[in-house]
Amino acid sequence: MTAAVPRAAALALGDDALVLSHRLGEWAGHAPVLEEEVALANIALDLLGQARVLLSLVGDEDELAYLREERAFRNLQLVEQPNGDFAHTIARQLFFSTYQHLLYGRLAAGEGPFAPLAAKAVKETEYHRDHAEQWTLRLGDGTEESHGRTQRAVDALWRFTGEPFQPVEGLEEVPPLEEEWLASVTAVLERATLTVPEGPRTGAWTAGAGRQGLHTEPFGRMIAEMQHLHRSHPGATW
Repeated sequence: MTAAVPRAAALALGDDALVLSHRLGEWAGHAPVLEEEVALANIALDLLGQARVLLSLVGDEDELAYLREERAFRNLQLVEQPNGDFAHTIARQLFFSTYQHLLYGRLAAGEGPFAPLAAKAVKETEYHRDHAEQWTLRLGDGTEESHGRTQRAVDALWRFTGEPFQPVEGLEEVPPLEEEWLASVTAVLERATLTVPEGPRTGAWTAGAGRQGLHTEPFGRMIAEMQHLHRSHPGATW
């Protein structure tokens, strides 16, 4: 008998992937070098593929992506943050891909409904994490300008990094990941000659309520852009 898919968990993980995919897609035509434009597009497509599988487990993927209101999305506030400069995008990617790689590694090792997806996605997220790590090292231990921009990005996004480790219905059996995440990220930042922020990573509703449908101001504008075409031509086929 196939285990029932926990809706809350599927939406949370699917929305994470969908929203970050859209954010990375915004780099199309704007990346600093052609090779990086291709790399970011490939990561975005990996995440979009994950989102399609996860959302289709609990409903119609198109309706869930394009017809839900802002408060119905359950993604982390981290992934909805604007791209900013390239260093900001890389810091966001380092924080999220490290978490996602650890999570899918645990899910792939189990027998739950997300195990088949996780077994494939863990390989993708390993590349995503490595890509972000290598760029963090290059930028952090690069020029004075790149170091400063990367440190500012790390500092700005740090307050959003506690939310991934808050409980999600349907993922209760996943072992705690926070200590391993923090050790991994700290090691990368230190190798990149960056300072690990001392600020809080949990507590403020603005940095811990995406799973409950409370989002930051930039998210509304992003969703409006993402859903515009579908809502403008309901029922259209190509």
